[in-house]
Amino acid sequence: MLPQEARLRAATLPPAKRLVATVFAGGGTPTVLPAPVLAALLGRVRQFFRWPDGAEVTVEANPGSVTREGLDALRRAGVSRISLGMQASQERLLALLGRIHRFGDVVASVRLAREAGFNNLNLDLIYGLPEQSLADWRATLEAAVALEPEHIAAYGLELVPHTPLAAMVSEGRVSPCPEELDREMYDLAREFLPRHGYVQYEISNFARPGYACRHNLIYWRNEDYIGLGPGAHSHIGGKRQANIKDLRAWAARIAKGELPLAEEEWAGIPVQMAETVFLGLRLLDGLDRGAFYARFGRDVLEVYGAVVERLVARGLVELTADRLRLTRMAVPVANEVFAAFLP
Repeated sequence: MLPQEARLRAATLPPAKRLVATVFAGGGTPTVLPAPVLAALLGRVRQFFRWPDGAEVTVEANPGSVTREGLDALRRAGVSRISLGMQASQERLLALLGRIHRFGDVVASVRLAREAGFNNLNLDLIYGLPEQSLADWRATLEAAVALEPEHIAAYGLELVPHTPLAAMVSEGRVSPCPEELDREMYDLAREFLPRHGYVQYEISNFARPGYACRHNLIYWRNEDYIGLGPGAHSHIGGKRQANIKDLRAWAARIAKGELPLAEEEWAGIPVQMAETVFLGLRLLDGLDRGAFYARFGRDVLEVYGAVVERLVARGLVELTADRLRLTRMAVPVANEVFAAFLP
């Protein structure tokens, strides 16, 4: 049904909006599908949303679900970037997360991807896990760097309610990571990865020069994007939409020739401005003041002068002629800064 949704969605947009710069197949493990099926699916979607040769086309993959044949098929289909959920290098922590792979699968998957011709690989890592020590996290960082990916994403654990791990913590079967240790892990990543050639360009993301994730930059610049599939989100011209999460209900709506929307709302200009500021501040380069003015016809100081003044005085942001950015000391407490801009 995904190509049918793509057709329905494309019909609502002008031709210019159907030419996309990046594609990201994720939000799960797309590679559980046979690679020829996934490649064919991308090809059918491309009939309605075109992307040029050289576009960044990412597929998320679990290290235990890739094969050389599958990677070859994805490469032929135009996929240019593979994102592997490594998470940790310790088997006990992978088991705690409920992952089906072992660290050896990560090593094998990276080798297979290189053999298939992929020269843009990301590894996702998680810190702040229950029972994870600082030494564990250092070992994970060392193992990731040794695999020489072009990009590393280091995310702090978020305990999602009603998940097995959240239940284990709430029932006292495992101890949550202390806040001080969580901060130490983050600080270690910010010190360790740049020493090994990975530039921190966003709060949780590090890349070799030229390999920042172009798709995620669209989110952080609060630009338009289209989401396809159950539970997918879209942002188009200030309108936010969310698809139905239930697979059967999503498919039934498409079968009727209707977009499978569960929610739709217009974000007013004050909300759009606030989102543009705090999403832009996630980037280490900060918010582009010229781009903000071009979009809203007002300088960021005209709108948020008092807020910026207070944050500058506290040493949390710095202002230049063309940028507003977090200071280095503010990055670990960025949410406090973001909240200051909420309408």
